[in-house]
Amino acid sequence: MKKVSETTKTKRKIFGYTIWRILAYFIIYSVLGYIIETLFGIVTKGTWESRQSFLYGPFCGIYGLGAVIMLLSLQHFNQNNNRLFWGGFIVGSIIEYAVSWIGEVILNVKWWDYSNMPLNLNGRICVFFSIFWGLLGIYLMTYINPKVDRLINWIKTKISTKKLKIITIIVTIFILIDFIITMYALEFFMIRKVHENNLPVTNKEQADAVYEKIYSNEKLAKFINTFWDDRKMIRTFPNLKIRDKDGNIIYFADYVGDIQPYYYKFNFHLKQNKDEIFNNVE
Repeated sequence: MKKVSETTKTKRKIFGYTIWRILAYFIIYSVLGYIIETLFGIVTKGTWESRQSFLYGPFCGIYGLGAVIMLLSLQHFNQNNNRLFWGGFIVGSIIEYAVSWIGEVILNVKWWDYSNMPLNLNGRICVFFSIFWGLLGIYLMTYINPKVDRLINWIKTKISTKKLKIITIIVTIFILIDFIITMYALEFFMIRKVHENNLPVTNKEQADAVYEKIYSNEKLAKFINTFWDDRKMIRTFPNLKIRDKDGNIIYFADYVGDIQPYYYKFNFHLKQNKDEIFNNVE
């Protein structure tokens, strides 16, 4: 009976991790990614804007997905930091390219564009961020994830493992439903803006036909305009963009009237203060 039990237990693991712990990693790193991206936006753009991947919930999915894949794959590179760096460099770049390709080719959404950065590949990845993935691989395996493991183990001392698993499953189901809803909402929003503004995108006639089919249904149109109107969509996805048929990038934020694509704009007065300093020196 002992051998059967051990075999059953082994089958429930993937590369040494239990399924529920992998799901917990995805949730935790998605939230951490959302926090990091939000702070990055504040520092670089001076605006507090949405950096979430889905309509409802503080989750940045690429961080959760990337962390899980890196944790599973980088165990074979864990001998030293040099191997971890190159493992993270390669694995992270593949993840980023794949997510960008899926978004642009399958979902018609362009999440980011590195075309203006040196040594980029189709604007989906570039050496600068690949180096970031390499460094992240080192810190993820040697510093960050051990702390996350300690956090999970601490939580297990406060609530039972069974309850923790239930919470993890519930949140995972919520994210899955959120993902499905988001895909529909994005499609409805982009088709609406393409039709209303006559944007010169590929398959424009097909988009117009889908628009007529969707928005001729009064109940569906009312539902969309109530829950997924321009304000909700552009506030959630302020950097949403698409390529036109000539390859030019179109930002949807330019076609939502006076709606601001951010929650709050910080007035740092950096340039003004700099000019004042130089004027005083002169």
